[in-house]
Amino acid sequence: MISGVIKWIDIPPVWLIGFMVLASATTGFEPLWPELIWFGRLLILLGIFLILWAALAFRRARTTIIPKQRPSALVDSGPFKYSRNPIYLADLLILAGWSISHGLTVASGATFALLFVLEWRFIRKEEDVLEADLGQPYLDYKARVRRWI
Repeated sequence: MISGVIKWIDIPPVWLIGFMVLASATTGFEPLWPELIWFGRLLILLGIFLILWAALAFRRARTTIIPKQRPSALVDSGPFKYSRNPIYLADLLILAGWSISHGLTVASGATFALLFVLEWRFIRKEEDVLEADLGQPYLDYKARVRRWI
């Protein structure tokens, strides 16, 4: 039962929320530079837009968006034309925007820590699965599209 719960919570949105909570716990919510609040909010909105755009591309390709599930198709449209990991990029934008708009400059290192977690826990494993399941089309895609941007 515990392993089932751990498997359920070991997903990128939970990691993102965890890092948001961790960043918030390290400092107060007083922005150091109030003029940056809107920039932070813009990053959050950009991240949300990117997630929705990527989700639409997954839906059109009729494959899973859920990490650790086997893909049934290669998604190379929408934001995937520009980044192999637009949803993970969106997570980073959201966390960076959260940190900036809440004045969490000391905790902005959390964005880099999340980058490491996403690479270590998800991206490398997903790339291995995509290569094994989709073969040469994925390798061709990987050769022409960068991991992040």
